[in-house]
Amino acid sequence: MPNVTVEGYGTFNVEKGKKLVLALEDNGVDILHRCGGKARCTTCRVEVIEGDFSELTSVEQTAFSGKGLMDTGLRLSCQVHVNGDATVRPVMTEKESGMDAGPRPAE
Repeated sequence: MPNVTVEGYGTFNVEKGKKLVLALEDNGVDILHRCGGKARCTTCRVEVIEGDFSELTSVEQTAFSGKGLMDTGLRLSCQVHVNGDATVRPVMTEKESGMDAGPRPAE
């Protein structure tokens, strides 16, 4: 099983192939996902410190460009799957934003 390290939260084992947003939420990270994992709001974005989630998807590129967020170190956690060890930093959390996380994304 891959290990995901989340700055400020610790390291946890994640089932290979699981959506990153669900892995984060299931392990106590209060990441936002206001659109329910549909890649519209970009609130589930994470900064990838280490690890490989492959190339940005066209869905992510569209979402990021629509918000002016074309930083290559960012990914939408609702659009990537955990296939190896990684270290990430959530950009928006419930605690920091004061917002409700939003509907749980689909598996």
